[in-house]
Amino acid sequence: MGMRSEIMIEARNLAYYYPGEDETPVPALSGINLTVHRGEYIALLGPNGSGKTTLMKLFNALLAPSEGEVRVEGISTVDEERITEVRRYCGMIFQNPDNQLVATTVEEDIAFGLENLALPSPEIQNRVSGVAGLLGLEKLLQQPPHLLSGGEKQRVAIAGVLAMQPHCILMDEPTAMLDPAGRRDVIETVRRLNTEQGIAVIHVTHFPEEAVFADRVIILHRGSLIRQGPPKDVLSDLPLLHSIGLQGTAAVELAALLREDGFKLPPQIIHCRELVHSLCSSELKS
Repeated sequence: MGMRSEIMIEARNLAYYYPGEDETPVPALSGINLTVHRGEYIALLGPNGSGKTTLMKLFNALLAPSEGEVRVEGISTVDEERITEVRRYCGMIFQNPDNQLVATTVEEDIAFGLENLALPSPEIQNRVSGVAGLLGLEKLLQQPPHLLSGGEKQRVAIAGVLAMQPHCILMDEPTAMLDPAGRRDVIETVRRLNTEQGIAVIHVTHFPEEAVFADRVIILHRGSLIRQGPPKDVLSDLPLLHSIGLQGTAAVELAALLREDGFKLPPQIIHCRELVHSLCSSELKS
C-alpha cells in the first residue's frame, strides 16, 4: 500500500456561477487553483461577496463546480457514489450553530451523524465520549443544546463533525455570532485540534486577529484568489487589505500609524505582543 499524498484538497481551474436574472450566470468564483496540505491551517479572508462561502461549499460537495474540478483525498466531488465519503473527510462548521444542532440533548446531537452511518452502538458511544472529553463537553451531554451559550453550541457543532473523524474541518465564520469569550473559546479549541490531532483547518473569517496563527493566509476578492502566503507577509500588506475594504490586525494598523509619526519599528509586526516588545526597545524614534 502506497503512502498517502500530502495534498488533501486540490482545486483546478475552479469556477462557479450562480443563476441570475434572465438565466444569465453570475460568477462567484473563477480561475481558482489551490492545494490544501494534510494538517495545514489556512485562514481565508475577503470582503463580503468574494466567494469564500461558495468555495467552502465546493470543497464539501454541497455545490458542484461550474468549471474545473475539486478533489478531496483524490476523490472528485462530483462522483455521486462517493459524496458521503467526501463530506466525512471534510466536515463543515457553519456561522450559526443553531443550524447544525438537531437533537434534544448534546449527546444525541454529537451522535446524530454516526447513527446515520449505521455504526454499532458501542462504536458510537466510544466516539461521543472521546470527542466530549476532548472538547470539555462531558458535563453538558444531557443538556438541551438550545440552553447552551453561543460558544458551547459551536463546540457541540464541532464535536458532531469531529466524531465523524474528518481529515479537514471547514469553518465558515464560526465566531461571527459570538461574544469575545466565545470567539476565544472556539479558536483555542480548533487550534488545539489542528496542532494535537493533525486535523487540517480552513477557516473563513472577517477577523484578521483570527488569521495570525494560521500556516497560510489566502485572500479572495471578486471571486479570484489575489494573494496567499505566510500571515506575516499577507496581514502586514495594508495597502492591499485597505484596497479591498479589509483592515489589518490592531497591531498592524497601530504600527503603521506609529511609523508615520517617526517610530522606527520593524516590518511585519502583526501581533500585539510584538508591537509592545518593539515599543519597549530603545532608540525607536528618529
